[in-house]
This record gives sequence, structure tokens and C-alpha cells, in this order.
Amino acid sequence: MTVTNAINGLDNLGQFARFVFRSIAASVESCRKSATYPLIWAQMNIIGVHSVPIVMVTGAFVGMILAIQAYDQLAAFGAEEHLGVLINISVVKELGPVLAAVMLAGRIGGALTAELGTMKVTEQIDAIKSMGTDPVKYLVAPRVLACLLLTPFLIIFADLLGIIGGYFVSVIHLGINSRAYWTFSASGVELWDVAIGVIKGFFFGAAIAAISCYKGFTCKEGAHGVGQACTEAFVASFISILALDFALAVFFKAIYNTFWPIKALI
Repeated sequence: MTVTNAINGLDNLGQFARFVFRSIAASVESCRKSATYPLIWAQMNIIGVHSVPIVMVTGAFVGMILAIQAYDQLAAFGAEEHLGVLINISVVKELGPVLAAVMLAGRIGGALTAELGTMKVTEQIDAIKSMGTDPVKYLVAPRVLACLLLTPFLIIFADLLGIIGGYFVSVIHLGINSRAYWTFSASGVELWDVAIGVIKGFFFGAAIAAISCYKGFTCKEGAHGVGQACTEAFVASFISILALDFALAVFFKAIYNTFWPIKALI
């Protein structure tokens, strides 16, 4: 049984790798053809514009919760005016990108899987094939491009609201000096920290779209199969977001440690 499960796991991994490769090729080709632009714009509206409110609410509460939780620890050392540094660097580097991506995995990933899974169950994907159209190019590429391009912008919205939410709780509710809050924040948070969070968005968006579309294309028959595919897509997307976040954190830290001494010498 263990050997069979291992073989099945490797087979599924190989199929997913082939699907990702086809999706990348179809996405690149779609960028060159203006006929696919309306499909991409439509998905951008669904994935990006409609996700802005929930992402902004998530970011705002992240910043406010960080301010409430971290204040007592900093106040014990008389460093409460440094609260802005802790809030802002946590939001822009880690919590903002990760939680925004998780919200997108739940909202967008589930919707993509359910939509494509329903099309698979009702044989609409087979009908597209019978008309001589590549379903990956027609259905997957616009969704992958929309997630890839808009996830970083949604992360920026989450970061902005997280910073604003943390500021209002810190200054208005906790009474921290506003000037000191922004001064320490500006000195502690670098453009590099913001860039890391935005760059992560490209990887998170691509992972969410690829996993969700793959689960939709390979779901089992019936309503139960579609529901199971949605659950599997969210779990796999969540795990991939955490794994990518760890790998990218290690990678960017290595880059920073390599080039920062050179910058300091210059």
C-alpha cells in the first residue's frame, strides 16, 4: 500500500508539472495575441477588483492586532515609540503578503476550482476540445495571468491598510507620539523590505492559480468530486504559500547578507 501510494503521488506530481508547463506556455502565447486580452481583463476584474475590499479589511485588522499585542512588550522596556517599526516591517515583509494570499486562496482559489470543476463534470471542457480549442489556453491562461499580475497589487493594498490600521491604534488608542511613530518607522523599514513582500505576491499568485486550475481540471465526477477538489485546492494552496514564504525568506536573506556589506562599503 505504501509503495502504491508513493507511485500514485509521483504520478500526480508529474501530471501537475506537465499541467504547469502547459499553463506557462499558454500564458506566454496569450500575451502575444490581442484576441485573448478580453478574457484576461475579465478575469482581472473578477480576481482583482472584487478581492480588494476583503484584502483591505484583512490588512487593516492585521495592523491593528499587531499594535495591541506588541504594545505591552515594548512598553515594558520603554520602547513603545518603536512600535511602528515592528508593525510595519511585520506587515510588509510577512503577515501582509501571506494573509492576503491566504484570503485569495480561499476566495479566488475555491471559485476557480469550482468553476472549472463544474465545467469538467458537465463536459464543457470536452466540448471546447471538440471545437479544436485548447482548454488550457482558453480557460487556464487568463486566470493564471490575472492572479500572477494582480496578487502583488492586492498585497500592496493589504500592506497600506495594515500600516494605517496600526497607526490609528498606536497613536489614537494607545497614545504614542505620531511624529516619533513615523520617524522610527521610516528609519527601520527599507524599500528592500517592501519589495520582498511585493515580489512574493508573484509566486503566491502563480501557485494559487496553478493549483486551483489543476484541481478543477482533474476533479472527480459529481458534486462530491467538485467539493472535494475545492477543499484540496485550498489546502494545497495554503501549504504552498507557507512553503514558498519560507523558501523565499531564506533566499532573500542570503541575497541581503551577500550584497549589504558591499553597499555599506560604497
